[in-house]
Amino acid sequence: MASTVDYVKLHFIIFLWGFTAILGLFIKIPAIELVVLRTLTAAVGMGLLIVLLKQNFKVPAGYLPKLILVGFVVAAHWITFFASARVSNASVSLVGIATGSLWASVLDPLFTKRKVRGYEVLLGSLVIVGLYVIFSFDFNYPLGLALGVLSGFLSALFFALNQRLGRSVGTYQITFFEMFGACIGSVIYLGFHTAVVDTAYAVNFNADWVDWICILILGIVCTVYAFSVSVDLMKRLSVFFMQLSLNLEPVYGIILAVLIFGSTEKMNIQFYLGTLIILMAVAGYPVLKRKFNPDPLLG
Repeated sequence: MASTVDYVKLHFIIFLWGFTAILGLFIKIPAIELVVLRTLTAAVGMGLLIVLLKQNFKVPAGYLPKLILVGFVVAAHWITFFASARVSNASVSLVGIATGSLWASVLDPLFTKRKVRGYEVLLGSLVIVGLYVIFSFDFNYPLGLALGVLSGFLSALFFALNQRLGRSVGTYQITFFEMFGACIGSVIYLGFHTAVVDTAYAVNFNADWVDWICILILGIVCTVYAFSVSVDLMKRLSVFFMQLSLNLEPVYGIILAVLIFGSTEKMNIQFYLGTLIILMAVAGYPVLKRKFNPDPLLG
């Protein structure tokens, strides 16, 4: 049975996830190099956690390549997320990633072969309305929002793939090998970026002490610690309640961004109106899903 401490822990890890975009702005090295160091730190940290908990690294035959490939999706998700914050600001990137749960409602029928639900189409349309409200006025960060929405899509894809893998592979093993794969994927993309996309790009791993503090917080606290706590909380809190609570991540993040960065995060009223519409759609999804599909076995 859940305790008050459990609810405090849940909101603390949601706060941590909302804080990641802000940490990304404090770090001066480029987004791709940042993801390389974050995933390396997370993989090492999770590996140490597995050893300390006396777990093993074994996965069923044939699953290792799948976990590495999902890690590539994670790398792309984080690169687009941090790049979104860099070319715009933390608030814009968090609005984009808030579309992730609705992208999941689109991807889920494709993976499970089930019928598309009417309320999912309605909520997806509501998100489009919210984005239209933001873009229809003098909005200065279209690329940042586009990257944020792409990051939200990749997050949903990662969730859909993990939902299938989680039936056969332990959660700690999934995280370790996916972080390892994400590190490999980000290194490969860095090489591709410098060789094809921008040949004048200068690779920069010259992180100072502030960068390293933020990277360690990202890798250990916001990834390894937060994930481990969320796995433990799933034993006592319902999936519905956790999903509903996770919709507060962009809200926490935007509030923190305004408090920390001040005027650089302040947007026009249309941005906040569009954001409110998107968050209403995101928050409404688990409510409607519970009403129209109360049986978890029905998806």
